[in-house]
Amino acid sequence: MVDNTPYHYRTWQVMFKKYSLGEISEHTYFSQFSGVPIKDSIQRLFGNTHSTGQLHKLVQEKESTYQELYTPHVAPINGLINFLSELKQAGIKLAIASSASIHDIDFILERIHVRDYFDVIVDGSQVSNGKPNPDIFLKAAAHLQTAPQDCFVFEDSIAGIKAGNAAGMKVIGITTGNTAEQLQPSVMVIDDFTELNVQKLQELFA
Repeated sequence: MVDNTPYHYRTWQVMFKKYSLGEISEHTYFSQFSGVPIKDSIQRLFGNTHSTGQLHKLVQEKESTYQELYTPHVAPINGLINFLSELKQAGIKLAIASSASIHDIDFILERIHVRDYFDVIVDGSQVSNGKPNPDIFLKAAAHLQTAPQDCFVFEDSIAGIKAGNAAGMKVIGITTGNTAEQLQPSVMVIDDFTELNVQKLQELFA
C-alpha cells in the first residue's frame, strides 16, 4: 500500500552500524530481510547473545527508528485509494496480511486513511511461521471465509511472493522494491495501482 522499502533498508543499515554487524547490502536486505517478520530477523542476528527481553527491545528499536525515518514521507502508492474504493463498491472482501506488528500497521493506516476499506487485518504476531511461509495469507483467507484459490495477493517482497504462491493464491507483484523479474512467479506485475481495476482482476481468473 505504501513504498516504504527504502526506509526499512535504511533502518537496517542504522541497526547494523550501531551494533557492529558490518554492512548490509541491498542484495542481502531484499533476499533475506524484506517481507520477513522483524522478530525473526532480530532473532537470527542476535539470538545467541541476547535474552528474550533484550531481543524485544531490539524489535522496538527497529520499529521506532523506521517510523522516525519514514514519518515525513508516508504516502499511498499511486492509484491505491481509487483501486480500494472500486473493489469495495464491487463487494470484494479485503484483508491486510502483513509480517509487520499491529503497531507498525496502525502507523501506516493512521497516515493514509484506508482502514475502513478492510474487513480483516492479520499481523505477524497472529501466526507461528512468518513469510515466506503461507500461514499469514491462509489465516487472512479463513477470516474472509474465502478459498485460497479465489484470493489475490499483492506483494512487493520476494518472501511475500513465495508465501502467496505457497498459499495457492494468485500473486500480483508490485515493483516498489524489486524488479519484475525478481517478483516471479506472479500472474501479473505492476508499478502502481493505476494499472488495475476490477475488470482486469476478473480477466486473470478466466
